[in-house]
Amino acid sequence: MSRDNNAKSGIKVVAKNRKASHDFELLQRFEAGLVLLGTEVKSLRAGKVSFQDTYGRFVNGEMFLVNLHISPYDHGGYSNHEPMRPRKLLLSSMELRKILTKVMEKGCTIVPTMVYFRGQYAKIEIALARGKKLYDKRDDITKRDQKRQLEREFKGARV
Repeated sequence: MSRDNNAKSGIKVVAKNRKASHDFELLQRFEAGLVLLGTEVKSLRAGKVSFQDTYGRFVNGEMFLVNLHISPYDHGGYSNHEPMRPRKLLLSSMELRKILTKVMEKGCTIVPTMVYFRGQYAKIEIALARGKKLYDKRDDITKRDQKRQLEREFKGARV
């Protein structure tokens, strides 16, 4: 998305998980709301979030994000939040059922790809993902290098 499209639609991207597309084959993406505390929202607006080892887990029919690190708010004082607490995701029951069946039958996992604000609401884009093997990662790297090489060659040539 270009910057103009984001400004028009009211989306402000806080963080992207670029490593997710490298380590996983992303099958399907979903947008979910996040249940956050006030100090968590303030830290998110400051961009203090880390996706390292974050995944989705089902507990009693609800989905939670585990290991999402949101740094404590600088001016939070005694009412600051715990940085690594599980955070509930807000999805429709139909989406939850769909994700749960795919996770159970295919051996997929749930990884976050992006955290952003749509208007005043914090949203997260999650993806159903399947882990890549080492040779898949190597294939992706060689394809990317070949594409770059072609673009370099055609950039200098006049048509």
